[in-house]
Amino acid sequence: MTARTPRAERWIFGICVAVLAVSGMAQMPIFKRYGIADLPGLGWTADFYFTHLLHYLAAAVALFLLFRAALLRLAEPRALPAGRCLMAGLWAGIVATGLARVVKNLPDWSLGPGPTLVADWAHLGLVMLLGVAALALRWAEGRK
Repeated sequence: MTARTPRAERWIFGICVAVLAVSGMAQMPIFKRYGIADLPGLGWTADFYFTHLLHYLAAAVALFLLFRAALLRLAEPRALPAGRCLMAGLWAGIVATGLARVVKNLPDWSLGPGPTLVADWAHLGLVMLLGVAALALRWAEGRK
């Protein structure tokens, strides 16, 4: 997303990223384990199937917005700043590993334990790197 992206679209993307972060963490049983799911109104965070579906729905919206932004960006001849190239690369890795995880969950497919482990850890690691990179980029842009 760029500064020229419509404000509503940036808000929708931000909400999608927040939903992806919460539902992604909910795929790991941390909400039930640490009692967060026991708080009023947060019981849904312990429902694996609901959070799984929520993650897929938010990912579909985020994918649409990411691909739309990429296509609009390709139409512009200007070069992308280094920080934005890093973010684009991280997003591409997250999408690729996320698709590997989707394929892993299909009933007639089996990636095997090794590739599954690599896809899972790479997805989680890239998401963590994206968070750090986004904060660093925001901080660097704020200092200008």
